[in-house]
Amino acid sequence: MAKETGRKIIARNKKARHDYLILDTYECGIVLTGTEVKSLRQGRASLADGFAQVDGGEVWLHHVHIPEYAQGTWTNHSARRKRKLLLHRAEIDRLIGKTQESGHTLVPLELYFRDGKAKVEIALAKGKREYDKRQTLREKQDRREAERVIAAVRRKQRA
Repeated sequence: MAKETGRKIIARNKKARHDYLILDTYECGIVLTGTEVKSLRQGRASLADGFAQVDGGEVWLHHVHIPEYAQGTWTNHSARRKRKLLLHRAEIDRLIGKTQESGHTLVPLELYFRDGKAKVEIALAKGKREYDKRQTLREKQDRREAERVIAAVRRKQRA
C-alpha cells in the first residue's frame, strides 16, 4: 500500500475566526484510538464546541465530536471524550503563560491528516467583543465591494 502524502482536511472551525482574534497557531499531534482514526478517515468530525486546556503540564482537547465508528464493536470510543494533544515542552510552557492572561483561550481551527497522521491546528485566541465582530464584517464587505468595482473597471477597459 502506498504511503499517504499531503494534507487532507477533515473538519474546520469557521466560527472560531469570527468569534476570536487569532494571536498564534500551533500544529499538534493528537492521541486517538483505532476506531476514532477510522471514523476520521471517513471524514466525520465537528470542532464547533471544542476548546483546548492546559492541565497538569499537558494540553487536552475537550468537546470535539468524533462520531462512533459504524463497524465498531464494544471497543468503540466515546464521541466527546477529552483527547491529549502532543506538543513540545517549550510550546506547552509558552501556552501555560499565555492562557493565564485574561481573555486568552485555546481553540481548535482545523482537524486534518498530514502524511497519514492525524493533526489538529489550535490557536491562542482572544475573544472579540460584539462591535469588533461587526467591524470585521464591515471591513470584509468593503473589501469585496472594492474588488467588484475593480473587476468591473477592468472588464470595461478590455471591451
